[in-house]
Amino acid sequence: MVTNLSCFLTPKTLRPDLPLFVFLPGMDGTGQLLRTQTEGLERLFDVRCLAIPPTDQTRWEELAERVIDLIEAELKQSGDRPVYLCGESFGGCLALKVVQQAPNLLQRMILVNPALTMRDNLLLLSSQAMIHWLPESIFQTLASALLPLLIQPERVSFENRQALLKAVQSVPKQTIIWRLSLINEFDVQETQFQKIRLPVLWLAGGADRLLPSVAEAHRLARFLPKSQVVVLPNSGHACLLEQEVNLYAIMQAHHFLDYPRLTTSAVGF
Repeated sequence: MVTNLSCFLTPKTLRPDLPLFVFLPGMDGTGQLLRTQTEGLERLFDVRCLAIPPTDQTRWEELAERVIDLIEAELKQSGDRPVYLCGESFGGCLALKVVQQAPNLLQRMILVNPALTMRDNLLLLSSQAMIHWLPESIFQTLASALLPLLIQPERVSFENRQALLKAVQSVPKQTIIWRLSLINEFDVQETQFQKIRLPVLWLAGGADRLLPSVAEAHRLARFLPKSQVVVLPNSGHACLLEQEVNLYAIMQAHHFLDYPRLTTSAVGF
């Protein structure tokens, strides 16, 4: 269904009896790049992937409100059940905004190389300035040059590399500029992290060429009362596309698949 609003992509078979797993994508916004992880996740979750329209230029607060509305609509249809929120890169920033606005809606959160320090990356800042001057056709052609920054090619199948390229090229230049501006203005203080009470699993790619994900995970996770950092030593930024990375198995190995009803609410920012 074509829509001008962000929406949830749903699997062929809905599982309203299972906990809800919501994936917030990277800057491509397609919601299509959880492809290597869904088979494992669907063993235990009813999976939804957020899809953001390619021309969408709404602010963080509005995007977070839309995610909250979508989650609440799912819960209204199926009854109360645990909600796991997973945000990758750009989606990691959005996940933190969702927690800020609806602290009691979620049971657990997974952050995958969240783009919290992208605004400090001089290469990306200079690239943003250059993008303004590029014709749309040239910009789309150069999108393939971004792939080595996003992945470790030898760890990602040809099919998934093509899917990533297609997703990157699906976003117009002006939308990329807008989403980069959102990341540049995103700011979370350490004291705000301390107010997040729900359990957080933080995945950091040790071979991330885009961001210093491991250093940032260790630095900020110290301020999250209930957090675990998992370093994937050979993984790049878009690590969920890698054949060797199994999100379900990682969650299982780190005892992140239990569903205790939290007796204390997850206080917001």
